[in-house]
Amino acid sequence: MPSSNSSSSINNATSPVIDFKSLGKQAPKLLRPIKGLKNSLRFASKIRSKNYLNYAYAVEHAADLYPDNTLIKYNDERVSYREFNQRANQIAHYLISLDIQPGDVVALFMENRPDYLCCMAAITKTGAIAALINNSQTGKILTHSLTLVSAKAVIAGEEVVAAFDAVKDDASTIKSRLVMLDEGGDWLRENSTLVSEKDTGLSELGLYQNLDKKLSSFSMENPEQTKNITPDSPCLYVYTSGTTGLPKASIQKHKKIMGIYLGLGMVMGRIESNETMYSCLPLYHATALYLCWLPALANGGSIALRRKFSASAFWDDVRKYDATAFGYVGELCRYLINQPETNMDTQHKVRMVTGNGLRPDLWDEFKSRFGIDEVREFYGASEGNIVCYNLLNQDKTIGMTIGSYATVVFDNESELPVKDSSGYLIKTQLGEPGLLLGRITKVTPFDGYTDAKKNEGKVFSNVFKEGDAWFNTGDIVKDIGFRHLQFVDRTGDTYRWKGENVSTTEVEMIVNQHPAIAESIAYGVEIPNTNGRAGMVAISLKDDSQEFDTQGFYEHLKRELPSYALPVFVRMLNSVDATGTFKYQRTLLKKESFRLNDGAYIALPGNNTYEAVTKDIIVAVDKGGYRF
Repeated sequence: MPSSNSSSSINNATSPVIDFKSLGKQAPKLLRPIKGLKNSLRFASKIRSKNYLNYAYAVEHAADLYPDNTLIKYNDERVSYREFNQRANQIAHYLISLDIQPGDVVALFMENRPDYLCCMAAITKTGAIAALINNSQTGKILTHSLTLVSAKAVIAGEEVVAAFDAVKDDASTIKSRLVMLDEGGDWLRENSTLVSEKDTGLSELGLYQNLDKKLSSFSMENPEQTKNITPDSPCLYVYTSGTTGLPKASIQKHKKIMGIYLGLGMVMGRIESNETMYSCLPLYHATALYLCWLPALANGGSIALRRKFSASAFWDDVRKYDATAFGYVGELCRYLINQPETNMDTQHKVRMVTGNGLRPDLWDEFKSRFGIDEVREFYGASEGNIVCYNLLNQDKTIGMTIGSYATVVFDNESELPVKDSSGYLIKTQLGEPGLLLGRITKVTPFDGYTDAKKNEGKVFSNVFKEGDAWFNTGDIVKDIGFRHLQFVDRTGDTYRWKGENVSTTEVEMIVNQHPAIAESIAYGVEIPNTNGRAGMVAISLKDDSQEFDTQGFYEHLKRELPSYALPVFVRMLNSVDATGTFKYQRTLLKKESFRLNDGAYIALPGNNTYEAVTKDIIVAVDKGGYRF
C-alpha cells in the first residue's frame, strides 16, 4: 500500500491521543459558554419566528441591545454600536439609490479600518452580496477577482484606489466606483486631475464618487430590505485559492454566517460586553471575520483593529486597547516569538487567543512565554462543510467537530486517496495521517463557488458506499481521539506562505507572461524556522543563449503578484518536462529545493531583486540568518 506519510515537519510534532484526564482538567471552563447558549437559544427563537435569520438583522439587533457599548476601537477612534449601525444604514440607503438590488454584487476593496465593517454591513443590508477583495491584489489577479463575480459596484479605500485605477477599464461590469477617503492616504494628492477645484474630495464629474460626501442626506434608519433577506441568500463572497487555478469566490450564505454567529460568537468564542478582541488580521479573511468580529458583535463586546500587523507594536496595542483576546494565524505567533524577550511579555489582560495554524512545535513556547492560558484553534475552509474548534483547550490540536467526517489513506506521490479492492476509500487508524473528508448532508451542505466548474474535485462520490457524497478538504490530518483532529499538511497544487494559500497555477500564469520565459513550474519549499512553504519557481528561457534578467523578472512578478505569492526562489532549467509527468516533476523539484550547486536564485529580505544562491547563503538560510 502506498505510504500516506507527509513530509511536513509538523508530522513529527505529534500530540498524544487525548484521554479523559486531559479533558477533565478543562471541565470548569465549560461553564463559561452556558450563559451564551441561553442567549443563543433566545435569539434563535426570536429570529426564527420572524424569519430574520440573516447577518444584516444581527447587526441591527446588536445595536438595539448594546447601543452605547463601544463596538470598534481604532487608533484613538471609538465607534458605538448605535453609530456603527447608523453609518451602515446611510451607506445602504445610498447604495439603494444607485439601484443596487438584492443579489447584486458590490466589491469591497479596502484595508482594515472601521469603514470596512460598516460598508460590509451596508452591502448586506441592501440584500446585495459583498465580495471581499484581497487588498494586496494588483494587476491581472485583481481584474480576475472583480470580473469573476460580475461586480456591479466597487467600494475602494483611498489607500488602494491606485491599484484599482490601473485595472478599472478591464472591470467592465462595474457601473459605480465609490471611494472611501483615508486620512493617511495620498492617492488624491498624486492624482490631482481627478480633484475638482470646488471639491476637496474626488471629482463628482469624474469616474469616482466620494462616498463620505454623499452620506449626510441619507437616512440613518434601518432599510426595509433587511427583513426580506432569506437564510439561503448569499451574503458574502470570500475568496480562496482552493487547490488549483486563480482565486475562487466561495459562497457564504446568511444561514452559515448566522450559524457561526450563534454558535461560535455567542457560545464558544464569546467576548463579553466588557471585553475587547484585538485583530490585526485582514478583514477579507474568514479568520478575522468569523473568529474576531462575530464573537465581539454577538455579545456587546469590542473589536480593536489595526491596519496591518506589526510584531514590534503588537503587545503595545494589546495593552492600549485592554484586549482580553486576540486573533492569530500561525505565522503571527512565530513573529511574536522572534521578537526580543522583555519583562512586559506577560503584562497584559489576554485570557484567550483564537485562530488557526499555530504549529505544534511553537505551541508550548508561545503559551509559556506570553502567559496565554487558552489557545482556541479553529479549522474550517471558507467553502467547506466541516468546522473544528478547540473548545476544550487541548494542546496541539485543531479541536473537535460535531459534523460527520472521515480521514482516509492518501498517497503523496500520486496525490490521490487510496482505494480498496472494491473501489472504496480506506479509513485511517487512530493517530495515522489521512485526507480529511466532510460528509455532505442537508445539515452540512457544500455551497461551493460562484463558478460551478471549480467545484469539480471538491466532492467525492461513492466514497464508502454507493450514493454517498463527501467534501474533499485537501488537508492531511490525524484523528487523535474524542473527535479531535491535528493538522498535518496541505495537499495538491497549493502551498501556504505568510498566512495565505498560494496557487501554483496562479503563479505560473504570471511567470509565463514574462516575454523571456518559455515554461515554468511553481511549488513550495520548506525553510527552517518558518511556517508553511516559501514559493519557488523553476523556469526555462525561450532563448537558451540569452542572459537571465533577474531585475526585470523580479519587477514583473512584483508588479503582478501579491507580495505573499512572490517566489522567494527561482531555479533555471534547460527545459520543463511537459510529457504528462508534470506532477512527478513537481515532486522531484520540491525534494531538490534550493540547495543546488548552481542555477538557483533568491530574493533576500529587503533586496528588490534575485541574486545567485551561494553556499554561504544556504548556510545562513538553514541557520535562520534571514527573516522571511
